[in-house]
Amino acid sequence: MLISNKDIEFFCQVLRAGGKKVVFTNGCFDILHAGHVRYLAKARSFGDCLVLGLNSDASVRRLKGPERPINNEQDRAEVVGGLQSVDYVVIFDEPTAEQLIAKVKPDVYVKGGDYTLETLPEAKIVQSYGGRVEFVQMVAGRSTTNVIEKIKGMK
Repeated sequence: MLISNKDIEFFCQVLRAGGKKVVFTNGCFDILHAGHVRYLAKARSFGDCLVLGLNSDASVRRLKGPERPINNEQDRAEVVGGLQSVDYVVIFDEPTAEQLIAKVKPDVYVKGGDYTLETLPEAKIVQSYGGRVEFVQMVAGRSTTNVIEKIKGMK
């Protein structure tokens, strides 16, 4: 289910008031692959509901370059939102998820194992209100960049 950025703070307050343990992760999720599916399933296992912050098209272009995203934000939101492990999707435009995390205030914030507490700008915000940060090991060889390179090589 897609939740608007302006409504996500109140929405998550309602979830927590109902006794739900809110888990949050974020990313581009441009071309979905097995690594994404395994990562999101593991993220969801840390709580009762998973809120996924999805980088907007403009944000993906700033992070990944002018040829990305391959799929637009509405299509990406629909695809990740259709996964069993993802309960809610919210699109954000900022370069990091810091502002969104300040609204969501997840009990658990999950990122890939390529980050550390020191390299993750959102970690300080999560820790400031007593939340927990978890890192999930990435699946070797599975990335959107690898998929794109494989497709380019087929020409």
